[in-house]
Amino acid sequence: MPGVDGVSAVAPEAMAESLLDEAADWLVRLHGGALSPAERADFERWSQTSSAHHQAWARAESLMGKLGGLPAALAMPALDRSVRHGHRQRRAVVAKLAALLAVAPAGWLGWSLVQQQGWTADAHTAIGEQRHLTLADGSRLLLDTATAVDIVFDSSQRLIYLRKGAISIQTAADPSGAQRPFAVHTALGLLRALGTRFTVRCSDAAVHLAVTEGAVEATPSQALAPAMVVQAGQQTVLTAQGLEALQPVSAAQQAWVQGMLVADAMPLHAVCAALSRYRSGVLQCAPEVAQLRISGAYPLTDTDQALAMLESTYPLQVARRWRGHWVTLLAR
Repeated sequence: MPGVDGVSAVAPEAMAESLLDEAADWLVRLHGGALSPAERADFERWSQTSSAHHQAWARAESLMGKLGGLPAALAMPALDRSVRHGHRQRRAVVAKLAALLAVAPAGWLGWSLVQQQGWTADAHTAIGEQRHLTLADGSRLLLDTATAVDIVFDSSQRLIYLRKGAISIQTAADPSGAQRPFAVHTALGLLRALGTRFTVRCSDAAVHLAVTEGAVEATPSQALAPAMVVQAGQQTVLTAQGLEALQPVSAAQQAWVQGMLVADAMPLHAVCAALSRYRSGVLQCAPEVAQLRISGAYPLTDTDQALAMLESTYPLQVARRWRGHWVTLLAR
């Protein structure tokens, strides 16, 4: 019986993980450059070993057709030629592609959806989750809610690709002695650490950089926009037009690093917007209370507790619908 896109039907659970892993490995090898005649012969033998091998490769070819080739987010580490890290990074890419191959017949998850959710990222967090990581060089990385990053450490650089969300970084000295630069790559520019602690947040059409220790050199992607060194206690915003003027960093803006929302006469609608990033569903407030000024510290990783604190402190009623997935703050 034919399967999706003409691939003969082998149920996802029936196709061995090892076979999908081998098919993904050949995808990376073929994409990485010309194979030698011996390697090409090895591939031909592998693909013709059995009908299952043939079907696995047909599935892989169909995936490449859907994605328009190996996506850049995977190709970049896959093509890394460094002896020290290249093999490890290539195996990570193979694992990501194998995961895509495993779900392909069940509905061909679009690459845009995969990228949006961050499922193929080296590290990611779910909504409402924060995660601490210690990187290979000893640097410390905090991922905020709904964040996805790729981590590329090789012989010449230490690089974090921030796909979405927010991160806090405390850099460490390069233990290799090679003085490799540490940088964060975003859609709107490159942020190079100059021995520092800083946060980066991606939002709609902007990247927010705040430096709390040391300094960061911000270079916008916009070709004609000048770079800027942001010192400790300063923040800026990268946009498609370049860098905005420097502003002071407030402690309240950095409270998320401790898992808290600190409000100082903040309008309720802004409080709801901040809390909503840490919970699934809808969180909103009625128009008549939208401008109510809120002050206090509220836990971001337990938004139900935060809502209870608001309800007990202010003349508000928390109305829940659809098993708590739709929450509205009303006047009490």
